[in-house]
Amino acid sequence: MIHQKRRHTLLNQLDSNAVVVISTNPEQNRSGDVNYPFRAHSDFYYLTGFQEPEALAVFSKDNYTIFLRPKDKAREIWSGKRLGIDNASNVLKSDHAFSIDLLKEKLPQIILNNQVYFDAKTCQLDNNITRLLSSYQLKSLIPTLHEMRLIKDTLEISTMQKAANISIKAHQLAMQAVQPNMFEFEVQSIFDGYFTKNNAQHAYTAIVAGGGNACVLHYIENNKKLNKGDLILIDAGAEVDCYASDITRTFPVSGQFSPAQKQIYQIVLDAQINAINIIKPGVKINEPHKVATNTIKQDLINLGILKTGGDLSQFYMHGTGHWLGLDVHDAGQYKKNGNHRKFVAGMITTVEPGIYIHKDDKINPIYHNIGIRIEDDVLVTTSGNTVLTKSLAKEINDIESLMSQ
Repeated sequence: MIHQKRRHTLLNQLDSNAVVVISTNPEQNRSGDVNYPFRAHSDFYYLTGFQEPEALAVFSKDNYTIFLRPKDKAREIWSGKRLGIDNASNVLKSDHAFSIDLLKEKLPQIILNNQVYFDAKTCQLDNNITRLLSSYQLKSLIPTLHEMRLIKDTLEISTMQKAANISIKAHQLAMQAVQPNMFEFEVQSIFDGYFTKNNAQHAYTAIVAGGGNACVLHYIENNKKLNKGDLILIDAGAEVDCYASDITRTFPVSGQFSPAQKQIYQIVLDAQINAINIIKPGVKINEPHKVATNTIKQDLINLGILKTGGDLSQFYMHGTGHWLGLDVHDAGQYKKNGNHRKFVAGMITTVEPGIYIHKDDKINPIYHNIGIRIEDDVLVTTSGNTVLTKSLAKEINDIESLMSQ
């Protein structure tokens, strides 16, 4: 079982008498008696594979114990089946399973005088655990665990490719459906429906931004009408078995780029391709950003949009990528000992340069309200990289051709 292997790998990097205590997320109340859909904490899921709330795993080299909700016939009628205590050891491969209600009694008996690793979240369960562990000198699990999560195994890569494939198809459907006078939320509904149809969820709140809305980096209102002649930027990705994809495409509402839109779009595309092309083991992770910014800066100078020596952050103000995995902005440090780390096979990063020109920017008005970002998911391999999202159109001719079908 992959989760058992991960626990063993983790323990081999900790103190010999380490006891790991790790909890999942609580259920989150939306309003009244309605909760948000539950999603397990990524660290907890990575080590256990368990997706019920109010759960706690405690493990060492000698013992694996799971605390969870007991069976409750009345509650299960309303809220769904629970794994329960009797089934937990067999399903989760634990040595022991106890009701979460016995935590105060059982946790001290398991830990004894060993070195405890625990990182508290802001929730009632973790507050209770913190009180129970108040006499221990705690160590953080996060540095070691997040280094493990940074390097994906074959199962993780396969799952993320599945999430990417679902996202790709949804983006294709959106490109073919968009028309002037639609609303942004109508386009979002394409992703909502296709993700649900394929037993996937949104990995993050979708961005569906027409015209100048695309110049707001995390625009999520998604409630404005799409106008003829504008571009639409869609940043949306599916989550499958808790693993994320993250894709952005920008395309013309009317199906054809204007000359000015083509100029800016090609700059972003060139920057992205140049950045992806240098990703391989041994390359520092900030190099793609350097390549992207150099490409964008020089091309904007050539267009007369940016002055030589000008501040590029007026038009490009974010990084070029981030780790991707169980979280859309995934675990793992970007620097080691103060220096940018190097790419290693098994890492997955996004590559997402952009240009954002507001209507009040003092440049040629033909470029106003153009916001463009192009984002793909890139797996670092032993010989270079593989773009998990490469089958989604991003060349100008390919986009216009797809939209005409």
